[in-house]
Amino acid sequence: MNLEALVKTASCKENFTELQDYVDFCREFLAFISVPGAIQAEIVSRNENHYRFLQFKNADFSISRPLNSNLLYTGKTAKKPLAEFLRIVADVRAMDTTAHREVVNRAIYTIQQSIGAALDALPAGQSNTARKINGDLFERFIRLLLVRVGVECTSGVVNVPIKVDGVEEFAMSYQHDLIIKSGPLVKIIGSVKTSSKDRLDKIFIDKFLLAKLTGTGVPHVAIFLNDVQRKGKTPKEYGVNSTFLPGHFKGYTIKLNPLDGVYYFDIRPNMLAEPVLRDHIRTFDHFLFTELWSLLARKEAVVARVGPEKE
Repeated sequence: MNLEALVKTASCKENFTELQDYVDFCREFLAFISVPGAIQAEIVSRNENHYRFLQFKNADFSISRPLNSNLLYTGKTAKKPLAEFLRIVADVRAMDTTAHREVVNRAIYTIQQSIGAALDALPAGQSNTARKINGDLFERFIRLLLVRVGVECTSGVVNVPIKVDGVEEFAMSYQHDLIIKSGPLVKIIGSVKTSSKDRLDKIFIDKFLLAKLTGTGVPHVAIFLNDVQRKGKTPKEYGVNSTFLPGHFKGYTIKLNPLDGVYYFDIRPNMLAEPVLRDHIRTFDHFLFTELWSLLARKEAVVARVGPEKE
């Protein structure tokens, strides 16, 4: 595919209905950027050198989001791990090794960033459209992944019954990106976002409100792709900024309620070093290989109707 075809494909969410669709697009994107002269330039971040920006040869000479070269597979290195990725998630509980965990984290990061970078080449003025499509496709990607590993999950509305003296008087509806069920029981509620920017508060409050309304401690998790954005006005100045708010995270965790798991693909250094952050934030492999199953085994759950539409 050329750049125009890649952008057109990434812009249509109907092109991504199976995990294989995501993998196939990633292969096409990596093959494109590997061709000598296909892109205008690769720009190295000034403050964190392992982040790179792609400048495309389109009418706007668009520049991509920051891409972590420590995680992003290249066209030469992607073939084997992308194929292995699909085999691992088909039998994830039997393939828990350090090497398999690395493949899963890097493959998902590379696949999703391929979509995001292609959408960055949309014409000027369509950045909001690009963000919306990219976010929707990431949510779908994670749900498809979890279905493949064998859990029942969907997105939509949890209609929480509100009881007075044991009698249901009415229901309150909450929209969620990820609803993991076991029969009629809602076992895990999740937020799936490309970034925590402007979204962190709601995730903590959702857990608090559901616990108050139902008297149950249904696990709440958050899954983020990364928390970096471009800074600088010209390519010569480009670097990265963190969009994560550690003060908010620690305040909510200590004073409101901790989440039952917060997971990143591109985890920031302070999340590995600072107290509270390192105790509550991990890379995504921890969720997929171990913590998903321990959360499902917990007794906490709520009987609630799940529907596709908002209240």
